[in-house]
Amino acid sequence: MTARVKVALSHYTGGKMRARLLLPTRPHEAGNELPSYAYVASTCAVDGGAFQPCSWDSPHNVAPLPEVDTRAGYSTTLTYDIRVDAGSYAAGLGIVTATLEVVDEAGKVTDRGPVSFQFVKGTPEAQLRTTVLARDTSGVLWQYETSGRADKPLKARTRIGGGWNIYTAIVPVTSRDAAGRGDLVARDKDGVLWYYEGSGNKAAPFKPRARVGGGWNRYTALTSYGIGLLARDKNGTLWRYSFTGASDPAYIFEGPINMGGGWNIYDTIVGGTQSHNPVARDKDGVLWAYASKFPGFTPRTRVGGGWNAYNSLAWTGNLTGSGANLIARDTSGKLWAYDSVHRGSHLVPVSARKQIGYGWDIYNTIL
Repeated sequence: MTARVKVALSHYTGGKMRARLLLPTRPHEAGNELPSYAYVASTCAVDGGAFQPCSWDSPHNVAPLPEVDTRAGYSTTLTYDIRVDAGSYAAGLGIVTATLEVVDEAGKVTDRGPVSFQFVKGTPEAQLRTTVLARDTSGVLWQYETSGRADKPLKARTRIGGGWNIYTAIVPVTSRDAAGRGDLVARDKDGVLWYYEGSGNKAAPFKPRARVGGGWNRYTALTSYGIGLLARDKNGTLWRYSFTGASDPAYIFEGPINMGGGWNIYDTIVGGTQSHNPVARDKDGVLWAYASKFPGFTPRTRVGGGWNAYNSLAWTGNLTGSGANLIARDTSGKLWAYDSVHRGSHLVPVSARKQIGYGWDIYNTIL
């Protein structure tokens, strides 16, 4: 945002004039480490000149503005443009009132008055927003960035690349963000698992694949699980693989650890990178929630019936402003989002759903 302030000089000396902002103390405890999105920076210009850096948060809470020489044909009315760039943290500042002072060559304050800045919530930084990925029937992988808006949580899709139909499973193993960070693995038709490391480039969010190893066809289901994944074998036993992030892809997982049997009663198991609380749908359409109790789970809790109305379920990061969301696609291609709440140690989707898209039946994988 840019604030324009006009100053009519009440005491004209005919020499150089300086201006400065006296800023209130920033509302956090001194010495606290703030994240990168907590910054407030500013540049300033006078009478249409070039913008120059002017510190917003200097040690003495003083932001000097560019100097102007009134002997060089300037009038006694000065115009200051103060351009402020702020991270999402600044939305909590609300209205900030500073004092603008104009000082002459002798150091005397000639004019003084208040200047207010109002900070409102905009689009959060990319590292604070998650993404939804979807593979279409031709094998192209698409990315939907979240917008930070609960009323319209998904931005228009962008193409990641083709050839993803060689995989029978694609599973995130760390949290993704719109800045291009987040890793996933993919299993091909021969049972070989491949690792895609996040690149940090939002336009091309994955580095070239690296081979993890073979034999993964022994599992009938793969899903995310915190930092790592869960794998169900043909006997219905669920196994946990913890993601290590090792430089050698052959060692990016530790495990497996036996998490318990009986999981063949489910046709869908949905874990997430946000928590260790998977949900599973049985063949009657009832959804059940689990909470971790290593090396297994606490007794399941019933979420509700009717979930066989959906042909795709996935946990995502924050889409609608209330923590993790469970997204569900129905048979007509509409995409729905469920907010989540904790019931004891279980993370469960709440009953009120919200439509966030349509036409999603063009995809055969949503994650």
